[in-house]
Amino acid sequence: MSEVGAPVLELVDLSKTYGRRGGGVKAVRHVSLSVGAGEVYGFLGPNGAGRSTTIRMLIGLIAPTGGEVRLFGRELRSGPSALHRVGSLVDGGNFYPFLSGRRNLEVLARTQGGGAERIDPLLEQVGLAGDAGRKVKGYSTGMRQRLGVAAALLGDPDIVILDEPVNGLDAAGIQEMRRLIRSLASDRGKTVFLSSHLLHEVQQVCDRVAIIHKGEMIRQSSVADLLH
Repeated sequence: MSEVGAPVLELVDLSKTYGRRGGGVKAVRHVSLSVGAGEVYGFLGPNGAGRSTTIRMLIGLIAPTGGEVRLFGRELRSGPSALHRVGSLVDGGNFYPFLSGRRNLEVLARTQGGGAERIDPLLEQVGLAGDAGRKVKGYSTGMRQRLGVAAALLGDPDIVILDEPVNGLDAAGIQEMRRLIRSLASDRGKTVFLSSHLLHEVQQVCDRVAIIHKGEMIRQSSVADLLH
């Protein structure tokens, strides 16, 4: 497991309430955590625990009701430009179904202003080189997940946020994804924030883990301490 560096992601008393304050649905309640550079950090909880809402706040898709998201030491609301150093896979990614996998990445690279030279190596890395010319509408769930990971890595980000990356993968694909996630940290020095409802998957690849339940943080510790 990698040695943890200075924090690149911090959540400070982060909260999100949908609906009227006081009478709304409290999806996330006062969540605080810190993720170090080069770390693979697990965000564990059952479906409906608040994981997806938290991820949407930390990549700027929705605004928190309270608290802060800090990226690379800067509060997100005051410095959203830091998001260009973040790559994410949320809900399997959004792709044009009538375009091929490669073409989707080309469109994304043009939108981001670069990264086209990374497309073929990334397709090879995620195991889609042989299917890159197929239209995405014919992809399985697992293939869409692979494409989503490639899209997340297209801009060569410093931190990669992956929401249920092994969803839809077969046993061999799960093993490959685990190796890829670990190599992002150990070989390329990236920070990975991995959200999952599966303890076994978090256990396989993560340095530390935070557990969230009903919107509240239950525990944050190393994987070894958690298992013990």
